[in-house]
Amino acid sequence: MQIDHVQLSGPPGCEPAMRVFWTLLGFVEIPKPDALVSRGGCWFRNGNAEVHIGIETPFTPAIKAHPGLAVADLDDLSRLLIDADGDPVWDDLWPGRRRFYVTDPVGNRLEFLDERA
Repeated sequence: MQIDHVQLSGPPGCEPAMRVFWTLLGFVEIPKPDALVSRGGCWFRNGNAEVHIGIETPFTPAIKAHPGLAVADLDDLSRLLIDADGDPVWDDLWPGRRRFYVTDPVGNRLEFLDERA
């Protein structure tokens, strides 16, 4: 079994900010099925990882629940986020794994960690 995608929520009108954020991270926007376009939101893919942004009203960001995304070069991603005014918060509580947290443009928590050896 593997995870096919992660769904995150955002408020109405968040799509432009989410497009900037997720493409900065190397994701490519993919088309939503025609039957779902009217719901708003947007979908992204990077390799086998998909992130679907759904519109939720009222919206409350996920500040504890989060996707954990493994990346090849955690330090490069951290610098990229810092250059884009992001604020990676490093965490050393998982022995043997390097990781940090950031929030997306609407306040959802995201975890980025080094790929497993």
